[in-house]
Amino acid sequence: MNRVTVAPQFQFRNGVLHAENIPLTRLAQEFGTPLYVYSRQALNEAWKSYRQAVGQRNVLVCYGMKANSNLAVLNEFKNLGAGFDIVSGGELARALAIGADPHKIVFSGVGKQAWEMQAALKAGVKCFNVESEAELARLAQVANQAGAIAAVSLRVNPDVDAKTHPYISTGLKENKFGIAIEQALAVYQRAATLPGIKVLGVDCHIGSQITEVAPYLDALDKLLALIEALAQAGIAIEHLDLGGGIGIRYTDETLLSPTVLLDAVFERLEAHGLGHLQVVLEPGRSLVGNAGVLLTSVEYLKHSEAKNFAIVDAAMNDLIRPTLYGAWHDVEPVAPRTESATLAYDIVGPICESGDWLARDRQLAIKQGDLLAIMSAGAYAFAMASQYNTRPRAAEIMVDGDQVHVVRPRETLASLFDSESVLPS
Repeated sequence: MNRVTVAPQFQFRNGVLHAENIPLTRLAQEFGTPLYVYSRQALNEAWKSYRQAVGQRNVLVCYGMKANSNLAVLNEFKNLGAGFDIVSGGELARALAIGADPHKIVFSGVGKQAWEMQAALKAGVKCFNVESEAELARLAQVANQAGAIAAVSLRVNPDVDAKTHPYISTGLKENKFGIAIEQALAVYQRAATLPGIKVLGVDCHIGSQITEVAPYLDALDKLLALIEALAQAGIAIEHLDLGGGIGIRYTDETLLSPTVLLDAVFERLEAHGLGHLQVVLEPGRSLVGNAGVLLTSVEYLKHSEAKNFAIVDAAMNDLIRPTLYGAWHDVEPVAPRTESATLAYDIVGPICESGDWLARDRQLAIKQGDLLAIMSAGAYAFAMASQYNTRPRAAEIMVDGDQVHVVRPRETLASLFDSESVLPS
């Protein structure tokens, strides 16, 4: 059998789905399920697409680590030359733990607390992406108290429709993110007067899972007009941060390549005499999404007049995207059967919620005990996992050719409550 999956590093050999050179059946037997499995080669190939797109241009690619913050993943991208886009003090600590260069870290997020600002100033991050006037005022105060200078970009909300799911659209005026484009010039002028603040750039992020270049260019046109207005006001900037958001293939999407995006961006910049600006990108999903799968075992098959259910040992606490977004993930039997009848199944977990489902109406020939791979689970899977229903989070495995590395062991039941205590009698 030579079935094709959404990721070239996960392919069938002799009727069994492999991660690089390792059969997934072996990993399930050795480490149990549910189990996250990542491909080192897939991470490198995804990075290569950005490196080739950048070429000799002045571009800083900062991995959006909220997609997958495992230290092994972070370290791989650091070694490849990536910077990091962080959204919390915890993510800063992770980046510093693997020796990331602070001057290649940008700090995004709408709710930065004072302690997080202090930690980032102490570390010497490249830039704060400021999302409100209130945050700007707090950052100036924190920087002054620390005797430091905070380099800032204002995250501008350009009111551009990224044509993606409402929950992952971030560039519309009704979204919580950024400063409205109409107010941006005035806020920049205020920022330029604040002690402890150095205006460094303009930032924008319009959403996620974007598969065409038009939304980026719509936003860019508005940012270029802002940059020209800033120049007239005597405010010079050094970089333009276009955020992340490039989509991946979950089924049959036509993808936007980093090369197409950067070619179009630099053409616009050159036309406006702004080719000297550094461009910052913050890709997350497009670097890790198809580098991972979630392995799960079929515990029971349940047939009714209305539905057929495959009840598996993974659940919404392992992969919440289907429940949260109605997201599609391909489902592949790891060792497909040819003798079983094909039926339409809902793939559901053991959690006591009707929303606990991983896939719906999938045509599958499966039996109890079979192993399934939930594809495209490298992004927003473990990173959004929880311990709901007192379920230990699954182990994370990195495959590197013929080698297997446990990059995070499975949690034990005892570890879930060993920091809790009961009241004295």
